[in-house]
Amino acid sequence: MKRETLFLKTAVILMGIPVLVLCIFFVPAISNFMGELYPEAAYLRYLLMIGLYATTIPYYIALYQTFKLLGHIDRNKSFSELSFEALKNIKYCAIAVSILHALNLPLYYLMAWRVDPPIIMPVGYGLIFAALVVAVFAAVLQKLVKHAIDIKSENDLTV
Repeated sequence: MKRETLFLKTAVILMGIPVLVLCIFFVPAISNFMGELYPEAAYLRYLLMIGLYATTIPYYIALYQTFKLLGHIDRNKSFSELSFEALKNIKYCAIAVSILHALNLPLYYLMAWRVDPPIIMPVGYGLIFAALVVAVFAAVLQKLVKHAIDIKSENDLTV
């Protein structure tokens, strides 16, 4: 099991690197582009930048919680309260990412209004949908872990 969780931990780290690169290079470029599209409303540039950076906070928290969850699995504590809490935090972070991107949708719409083809809107919707899928998946796993914890505690009381 250590090999599989090591692979997944590596995947979690590799999932964080592209987002960091996007935050360093892409977010300032896209916000500058927003400023060029709407020079009369330069504050939109900063709103977009703040909105995009704000989505990375719950994203990295979710990655950290995933890393912790994999550590619990390594220590054979898959069906414990610690795993339950990690899944709950992942679910909340995914919901937060989805909400923050939904709040950014008007800014994506303004950019798509002046860009041909308007690829920005489908990307925005895709990010919201992906975060919601992660939230639902974490909720399902959370219920599964809770059910296993309940069965385990019943068995401990029976013996």
